This record gives sequence, C-alpha cells and structure tokens, in this order.
Amino acid sequence: MNNSVSPVDIPQPAPRSSNPEIMAEEIIERLTYRIGKDAKVAKPHDWLTATILVVRDRIIDRWMESTRKVYATGDKRVYYLSLEFLIGRLMRDAVSNLGLMEEITDALTSLGVDINVISGLEPDAALGNGGLGRLAACFMESMATVEIPAYGYGIRYVHGLFRQQMADGWQVELPETWLAHGNPWEFERRESSYEIGYGGSVESVGGYDDVPRYVWKPAERVIAMAYDTPIVGWRGKRVNTLRLWSAQPIDPILLDAFNAGDHIGALRESNKAEALTRVLYPADANPAGQELRLRQEYFFSSASLQDILRRHLQQYPDFTNLHDKVAIQLNDTHPAISIAELIRLLVDVHGMDMEEAWDITRQTFSYTNHTLLPEALESWPVPLFERLLPRLMQIVYAINTKILLDARKGKKFSDGQIRSISLIDENGDRRVRMGNLAFVGSHSINGVSALHTELMKETVFADLHALYPARINNKTNGITPRRWLMQCNPGLTGLIRETIGDSFEDDTDALKALDAFADDKTFQEKFAAVKRANKVKLANLVGSRMGIRLDPSAMFDIQIKRIHEYKRQLLNIVEAVALYDQIRSHPELDWVPRVKLFAGKAAPSYHNAKLIIKLANDVARVINNDPAVRGLLKVVFIPNYNVTLAETIVPAADLSEQISTAGMEASGTGNMKFALNGALTIGTLDGANVEMRDHVGAENIVIFGMTAEEVSRVRNEGYDPRAIIEGSRELSQALAAIASGVFSPDDRSRFAELIDGIYTSDWFLVAGDFDAYANAQREVDQIWADPTSWYGKTIRNTARMGWFSSDRTIRQYATEIWRA
Repeated sequence: MNNSVSPVDIPQPAPRSSNPEIMAEEIIERLTYRIGKDAKVAKPHDWLTATILVVRDRIIDRWMESTRKVYATGDKRVYYLSLEFLIGRLMRDAVSNLGLMEEITDALTSLGVDINVISGLEPDAALGNGGLGRLAACFMESMATVEIPAYGYGIRYVHGLFRQQMADGWQVELPETWLAHGNPWEFERRESSYEIGYGGSVESVGGYDDVPRYVWKPAERVIAMAYDTPIVGWRGKRVNTLRLWSAQPIDPILLDAFNAGDHIGALRESNKAEALTRVLYPADANPAGQELRLRQEYFFSSASLQDILRRHLQQYPDFTNLHDKVAIQLNDTHPAISIAELIRLLVDVHGMDMEEAWDITRQTFSYTNHTLLPEALESWPVPLFERLLPRLMQIVYAINTKILLDARKGKKFSDGQIRSISLIDENGDRRVRMGNLAFVGSHSINGVSALHTELMKETVFADLHALYPARINNKTNGITPRRWLMQCNPGLTGLIRETIGDSFEDDTDALKALDAFADDKTFQEKFAAVKRANKVKLANLVGSRMGIRLDPSAMFDIQIKRIHEYKRQLLNIVEAVALYDQIRSHPELDWVPRVKLFAGKAAPSYHNAKLIIKLANDVARVINNDPAVRGLLKVVFIPNYNVTLAETIVPAADLSEQISTAGMEASGTGNMKFALNGALTIGTLDGANVEMRDHVGAENIVIFGMTAEEVSRVRNEGYDPRAIIEGSRELSQALAAIASGVFSPDDRSRFAELIDGIYTSDWFLVAGDFDAYANAQREVDQIWADPTSWYGKTIRNTARMGWFSSDRTIRQYATEIWRA
C-alpha cells in the first residue's frame, strides 16, 4: 500500500447483497474454496462455518466503516477492560442484529440445510463464569447499538472456566474445548503484539542534578498477541471490536536443550507462556495459583494499555489529551493493576512527569464495583507483587504516600481511617488492596444497583467515600433485549409484535403498551401458550440429556446462577426438603405441582459450594424416586450451565428465584432476564430486586425476608440460629433429615458439617429467613392456583421491564462517566 494514499482514497468493495439466492451461492463458494468441501459430502459443521463466513463478510464491511468513522471524527473511544466476556454463541446474535435472519434461513433451506441444526453446533465461547462476564457481553452489544466507539479487552482463554459434569452427583471439572476446531469469528492481529515483563530489577538512571528515571529490567518476557472479534449492534448501525490477548513465548523452543535430549524442558518457556491464557480463574488456594492469577491480570492489562497508547499516538502528538479522547472502564478489580501500569508507561516509557501522569490517569479511568464481600475485593501478598512486578510496587507505594499524606493533612483522618484507605493492608501479612487502588486511581466509582451503591458508601468504601465524596455513583445493570427476548424467546417476541407493533425492538420502554392487555383473557391465553411451548422445549432438553421426565403443566421454579452460599441455593434445597415432607404427610391437600430446577458452577476450590451441588443431586435422587410424592415435586440439577442453556431455561421459567442474603448481591441480571420473559420473581430486597419491585409494582413480585439493614442489625446485635431452628418445626425436621443422612445413605455424615454451620453461625441467614421464604412459596402457590391472577402479574412483569435494558445503562455511562 502506498503510504501517501489515505484510507478514504482506496476503492471500497460494493455493499453485499441480502438476496437469499446470492447468499446461497456465497455459502457454496465459501464451502468450496475456504473449507475445501463439496456440498455433496459437507457435514453440518462445514455448513456452519461456511454460513458464518458469509455473515462475517457482511459484518466486516460495517466494521471497517465504523473504524474509519471514528478516525475521521476524532470521537472519544471507550475501552472496557474485563477478565470475562461471556458472549455465548454469536451466529444467531449477529444474523439477527444485521436483520438477515429470514434471508439466511431461506438461503440455507434452498440448500437443504436447517439453520437450527447447524447453529446448535456452534460452541459457546468459554470466556466467562457468570454475571460479570455476561454483563460485559451485554454492554459490548449495547455500546455498538447506541453507536459508542468501543473496544472490549480481555483474555483469549483456550479452555475458559471448565466444563461441568456430574459423577455420582459431585461436580467434576473438565477442560472446555471451544477452540479445538478454530474460531471463524476471530482475526489474528500479529501487528498488535506487545512484550509483557515479569520479575527482574529496577534501576535508577540520571545524573546528580537530573530527576531520576527508573528502568525496569524484567527477568521474564512473553508476547501478547491480539485476536479481534467483531461485535454487531442492533440493526448493524455500528460494529465494535472485542480484542482478546493470547500469550506466546519469546523463544518457543530451546533448541540446545532439545538437541541435548531434554525434550520436555526445551518447551518450558512455551508452556509457561501458554499457561497464562489457558484457564479462567485458576484455583488460587496455593501460591502457584495466586501467582498465575496475578500474572494473568497484569498480562492483559499491560497489553491493553500498550495498545491504547499506540492507537492514541497514531492520531495525536502526545498524551496530554489522553483523558479527552480515551475512557477506560475497569470491570471489577481484576484489571485494577492497569492504574499503576498506565503511570509506568507514561512516566518510564514516554517520559511524562509523575504528577501529570497521575492526573491524566485519574481522569482516564473509571471503576465498576461488583461486590460488597471484602474477600472478593482482590488483594495480593506484597512479597509476591514485589517479586513479580517490582516497578509497579514502587508506583503503588508512591500513590499510597500521596493519598495518605493528603488524607492526614487535608482531611485530618484518624489512624483507623488511614488504615482503611491505605493501598497496603497491614492486618496480618501485608497485601496490596486492588479495590482501593481502583478507587483512588479513578474519577468515577459506580455501583450496579441503587442499594448496592448506597451500601458501598456505608461499608467497603466508607472511608474512601469520606475522602472523595463526589466519586461514587450508581449505574443499575441492564440486559440486552436482543438476546434475552428477541432471540431466546421468538414466540413471545412474535406475540408482542402482533399485539403492540414492533417499536419495542428499538425502544424497550414501548413494552409498557402491553400493560393494557395484562387482564385480557384472549391475550393471557396466547401468553400462556407461548410459555407452555417454551416449557415443553426445556422438558425435552432435560429428558434427552438427563433421562428425567418433566410435566410442562407443573410450575417451573428455577434458580440458575453461580453456586455460592450468599446466593442461598441451600435455602431453596432445604425448603424443597420441607415441602417434600409436607406433601408426604398431607396427601389430602391440593398441592401445586412443582419442578425445582437448578444450574450453576462452583469454583473448583470452594468446598461448600460443591457440597451444595451434591446435596441438590442427592435430594433430587430421593424425591424423584419416591412414589409417595405422586409427581407433585421434582428436583433437577442441570449440568454445565452456560449462555446457550440459559437461552432455553429463561423463557421456560414460571418462578424466578432471586433469594440472596439481603445486602450481598450487587445487582443480579438473571432476575431481569426472567422477569422480561414473563416469570414471577420470588426474592429478597437485594440488588436490583429493589428497583424491579419499584418498576413492576409490589403486587407483581413476591418479596420476603430481612432487609439489608435488618441483616446488618441482626449480625451486630447477636444472632442465635439454633433458637430459630428449634422454633420452626418444618426447618428443624428438614435440617435433621439432611444432617442424619436421609438423602445420603452411602455416607450419613456427608452433610453434617454443612448443616452444623447453619446451627452454629449461619452467616448467610438461611435459618433467619426460612419461615418467611416458606410462607412466600405458599403465597406463590395461591397465585398459581388462579391463572387469571398469575398471568396478569407475569404479563405486567414483561411490560414493565423495559427500563432494565443495557442500552439505558450504557447511555448513562456515556453521559455521566465517559463523556462519550
């Protein structure tokens, strides 16, 4: 390419046709020349790849146009740094957003190919774990939809989290192999490669009269290689980039060692580099796991920042306007190391003054907090941090010095407040507090629900809030309605379109028009028919995968999320046991048939979470095989929860379980997905449940249990779970059955310790909220028994959930934080 020719002078390809006949011809062309297969012998996966390539070509045209536009206008770019991007399958998402679903379907049909068959072969991108990663994926799609120039930065995990299987009811972790056959959506960008250093030493250079400069000489280096995936906004108005980093060694093989016979040792550097991007959240119960996590976080943070600075210098002469042209959002504390790294790059590499670099850094970064659990706010042992990242340790100390002096002299902070805001935790072994680093290095710190934001000010960041009272703000989470209504629930989408028109596709607030039909008998019947069809689909999936027969006329009572004690799957299971006892004891009562469905993964080193999965499966085995239950209650734990599974489960839910201990769930987004798809929520006043109640109406959600304020008071004033248990017959009998081995005859003490924890401490208030939860479930039964009331409430949920679109959330970020 002649460097004197600007990109706008280069002839551009003609727009590609959306004619199904032409698209069918292109699919055959890709099949023949890109995959090397004759259509007569092509397998379904060949058709899938060929179809993706045809769709991808249409995305590329818009992708390049989007990129050219931002270079031409000089618009501010947003960079979203996240350790997780749970994007799921992309083909249907991309085709739908381009408005080509009918055309692609017709093209494939003309070739004798069923789009449903081949799209089902696309692997879920194993790039996340739960809500954090799914939120990042929704935000990427919404940023493209509302036309914000944005890059997402993360890690290209080879195996991601893990593939969950069950062995005798226990979770078994197996490697996810989503990249085994390549990824047709991604593009390798070998020109975007950066060196990442670890260890070594820091040297001071400069003469006696000079301001000292510091040079970090790492002992180890790896290469970060970029892979780009296009993210299409609704109606294809803009295409943004998800850039993921893969680690490669400087020297892939030590030939001297190999030729000397050390064939394994010769690949040591290669294996060490590749380990960085193999697994999401390696177990950190041991020092090696902790070191790998810190290496991962620095790896992707440094590569991303080097890439951002390179792109900035392509358009501007220096970094004095960086904060005017760049907004960097930290999705939780995982990329918080970026704050120290940006200062290092500006000062050590680009020669900027430390004070100016600190000022620019704070104006450039913003931080989203996702947890009120102190243990979830990452911290690293100082010896590990200093050994692995010696120059960044110096910078952290420099930032800390500035912050603590300002707090002591300017705000007259006490010793206790100083200890609280310090970047170094000195309670026990010294640790670097990444949450505090993210806070002091950002101009904006946002919570993800109104309740969570207020609790941040009062709890984990109380003293930092006192130091910087203008920084904390709220941006309630949202979900993309394209994937979580239009794509996953075409039946309901079609019914809504038939009833109120299609304006809701561009503005979810238009769903409010459904309110007028909530009590309409004809509409309720159609709404119920859509729900039943979705339940039949889920029942067929459970039957084919697990051999369990479900009755679609039963209430589908669903809790799907990461397994954690604060999310209280245990409360749900204990109530199921109590219900089981009542059904057997009182066969004369008119019980509502229920299917309790669970899904979710437990962290490999989280013993109690894995034990809760085992308990769910043990309880399911007993209840599902007891003839005395007469099919009125079934319990199912569906393995290997992922985005694709959620797309089948969510539309089929009648009851959505959002029952976390109040004050512990930052927001939740599963609650929004269920409600949008016409499920009734049973939940505590926690996270976004509070705002959902305000939007859907208190009469259209079932709230129970202690509030966050009451939880705090009970914990502070003293809590006696044993007394509560002994005062509740149903609870005490259910716990006794579990603890004594009724559900684990092969190991009667299996759950004794788990249940003993409820008796002796019960930090998550399973006992404290049990009676309120059981009563709320009986209230749900009563509503279910009146179909007119039930569907009136669930239709109003769908009608009133439009505010919880991630488009609204992103517009708030853009206006109030990024100024984009």
